[in-house]
Amino acid sequence: MNPIFVTVVLLICSNIFMTFAWYAHLKELGDRLWIVAALLSWGIALFEYLLQVPANRIGFTVLSVGQLKIIQEVITLSVFVPFSLFYLKEPLKLDYLWAGLCLLGAVFFIFRSRFA
Repeated sequence: MNPIFVTVVLLICSNIFMTFAWYAHLKELGDRLWIVAALLSWGIALFEYLLQVPANRIGFTVLSVGQLKIIQEVITLSVFVPFSLFYLKEPLKLDYLWAGLCLLGAVFFIFRSRFA
């Protein structure tokens, strides 16, 4: 199977866990001590790392570290925006579009040498 495809799929799954670990406690555990939220988030983050580490190792066989990082950032925003809208019930902001356009610029610059 294509290592870039495997990397992207693993990073998407990893980011779903990461987003829940970082932000779900704001909605679900707001009435608990921060240490409870931190420990629960740590447990969720373990699953994130179990996907993220192999994703980066597989991706590094065909991509640079910079390319892996930019892919990660694009996926992070792609996962975070729907999470923010549908799970946390945050309003949709035009700033998400601008951030996405900036990331597209980053993708262009980090990958342009592969296509030159």
